[in-house]
Amino acid sequence: MLMAGLDGIINRIDPGEPMDKNLYDLPPKSAAPSSPCPARCTPSWTPWSKTTSFCCGAKVFTRDVLETWLELKRKEADEVNIRPHPYEFYLYFDA
Repeated sequence: MLMAGLDGIINRIDPGEPMDKNLYDLPPKSAAPSSPCPARCTPSWTPWSKTTSFCCGAKVFTRDVLETWLELKRKEADEVNIRPHPYEFYLYFDA
């Protein structure tokens, strides 16, 4: 996260306007402009995997390390996604 922040400063990336409100107390209409978090991790990895130059540029991680980590995370996500969530058991099997 620190490297991503430094990359934003170096490349002068605009982070957008700050939110000075408690996001948990916002009514739905006020919360609409903020981006929701993805329901699963997988969609967030696709753009990240294309923009990891800041990790390699700082000589902290090599491209091989990042690709291996991403591959392991995708396998982990696949294992989680093929299994039912405990809430599904509650919905369909509890009385």
